[in-house]
Amino acid sequence: MTAPMETTGPQAGAPPEAVLEGVKSKQIEGRSLGRIAWNRFKRDRMAVTGGVVVILLVLVAVLSRPLQAMLGLDPNAFQQDLVDPNTSLPKGGFGGMSWDHPLGVDPKFGRDILARILEGSWVSLVVAFGATVLSNVIGVVLGLVAGYYGGRVDTVISRLMDTFLAFPLLLFAIAISATLQGGAFGLEGLPLHISVLIFVIGFFNWPYMARIVRGQTLALREREFIDASRGMGARGPYILFRELLPNLVGPITVYATLLIPTNIIFEASLSFLGVGIQPPQASWGGMLREAVAFFEVDPQFMLVPGLAIFITVLAFNLLGDGLRDALDPRSR
Repeated sequence: MTAPMETTGPQAGAPPEAVLEGVKSKQIEGRSLGRIAWNRFKRDRMAVTGGVVVILLVLVAVLSRPLQAMLGLDPNAFQQDLVDPNTSLPKGGFGGMSWDHPLGVDPKFGRDILARILEGSWVSLVVAFGATVLSNVIGVVLGLVAGYYGGRVDTVISRLMDTFLAFPLLLFAIAISATLQGGAFGLEGLPLHISVLIFVIGFFNWPYMARIVRGQTLALREREFIDASRGMGARGPYILFRELLPNLVGPITVYATLLIPTNIIFEASLSFLGVGIQPPQASWGGMLREAVAFFEVDPQFMLVPGLAIFITVLAFNLLGDGLRDALDPRSR
């Protein structure tokens, strides 16, 4: 037989209550799921960097007009004296960069590129966020209904998803945007262009969110807390939006964060093709379209909007990856 281990220290032989009294409250403080996810997230340096850049981009977009006024910038002001009349290229090196125009000016018109980047930032983010909200609302509602009710409801919604996914989205978006350029629904000009882009991009992207929500709902609807809600007489809408939806906030947030950069690229692509935001309104895709004719002799004009799109998309992707790892560590 082995001798019992001896306990040493000031609390040796003390009852459990005495031991607990000697432990500081912070040492046994419980942490919520949100606190645990935040601790995981802030340990990911790339995700934190992406989040900081996203916050800065959103602030720049929101304060775009005040920043332009403070710096004395006008995105549509022609400055022909900054352009060589013989070549239509900016005077000076690096696309006309100077203290007054730190990112240079565009060929032909001499418009300040910094002002046009600031002006285009809010357009891209408004379209991207608006389309993401629209696709998420439709996708979440239909995904919840399909996953919870199942049967014929699930079959109909699933076939509807397959139908939308079969659409050649880019060609369909080009056709709709080109058709509605003149005016529609009492709107015209920039409000019309932004509304059309939000509708086209958001309305045809909802099946991706719906599939994710449907799959998660199929797993959650058999859990004990759902059975308990049914047993207490809760009806379908209550279970969908008060029981299931709060448990899907994590996946929805992650996918929405990853969908925003996709929508930014989509908006830039449509503007690049000439069926998105129309001039003279500045947009990153439109600036790339104008730079095509000059990229061999003035690469600065193409480099700046290209970097703006690249940095924005990269920051949102890093943030989305970090949120995914923080909210679902099994995805690592």
